[in-house]
Amino acid sequence: MVNLKFLFSNIWHFIALGFGAGLIKKGTGTFGTLVTFIYFLFLYKLNLQSQLLIFFILLLISYVSVKKTLQSLRIKDPSCVVIDEIIAYLVVLILLPNNYLLYLISFILFRFFDILKPWPISKLEELPGATGVIADDFGAAFFAFMITQMASSYVI
Repeated sequence: MVNLKFLFSNIWHFIALGFGAGLIKKGTGTFGTLVTFIYFLFLYKLNLQSQLLIFFILLLISYVSVKKTLQSLRIKDPSCVVIDEIIAYLVVLILLPNNYLLYLISFILFRFFDILKPWPISKLEELPGATGVIADDFGAAFFAFMITQMASSYVI
């Protein structure tokens, strides 16, 4: 059972459940994706190299937290695990020009691709364990970023 006791039972669960965002019953992935903006608040003023370095450190931490949480839950891709949405969408925010409309467009596109999981995103989800849990979100992030980047010339 995923509850507050599970959330606080170890640091890996706490991270994987997005510091509690994963306990939301409806729209868990969307709420988790919104948490990304909190991360981004700490990064957006840094230079790109620093942002990417921190991103890769967070990616490693995210992978370990997902792996350990999957082992505890024994579920392939539990909806309570939202760090995958957070870390995948974070790279979109880092790479986009600083523009609130682009952030909104990318958020909507990311959620669209993450929920529908069209091919080839659906194939990424089939990868085993934590890799599959995280990879499909990076697929959604890739498509969201590419389309938003193409739209940026019309928005900026």
